[in-house]
Amino acid sequence: MANLRKKDQWITYAKGLHDGKSIRACAKDCGIAVPTSFRWRHRFLKAATTDKPTKLHGITEADETYILESRKGSRELSRPARKRGGKATKRGISSEQIPILVARDRFGRTTDGVLPDFSAKSIKLLIGGVVTKENVVCIDGGNALWGFVNSQSIPYKLIPSDKFIHEKEPLFHVQNVNAYHSRFKQWMQRFNGVATKYLPSYLGWRRILEHPDKLTSPARMVSGALGRRLYQQ
Repeated sequence: MANLRKKDQWITYAKGLHDGKSIRACAKDCGIAVPTSFRWRHRFLKAATTDKPTKLHGITEADETYILESRKGSRELSRPARKRGGKATKRGISSEQIPILVARDRFGRTTDGVLPDFSAKSIKLLIGGVVTKENVVCIDGGNALWGFVNSQSIPYKLIPSDKFIHEKEPLFHVQNVNAYHSRFKQWMQRFNGVATKYLPSYLGWRRILEHPDKLTSPARMVSGALGRRLYQQ
């Protein structure tokens, strides 16, 4: 946030972030140019990208989701440009889809990240030490997550696709993390496509809004943007 001007508008801008407003709408509210609003957004969200819990506790759910790869704003593309809100040319999981891992405990603490690939090694780099032997991890059977929990000797529950599984063991499921995926994707639709390189910022933004203690007043969002870890830590 160093050297960012118009400090009298920071609270107003943070309110726009809290409300999920577009870059153009935030620019109008603060009386700044649209390019300035774009720059402010990513300066405000920079600290949020690394603001994650150091530990998850108790029963924890982990699952991956996929976001369509986007090079929005790039000057050169190795493929034909898509229309806004476009679709992948291939069905199912492919190189056009970016894997995102979300791990979330029953207290609402959440860690996540964009993976270079969906492998046990990449998962360990992302959540190793955050998800530990002190957890019981609910997974849905993906090879990479199964490989990660086994390599780290982490207790886990494998959740099959049986629709009656919750009646058998109601404590163990992946419904919370899947609901988080759904809320994140629905919220992202308002931005009409986000460049893949900015996904960590948007994941951090969503973690702030989803914080279980709801510490999301505009003033606290400004404080968080300054690097004071008021949320996950």
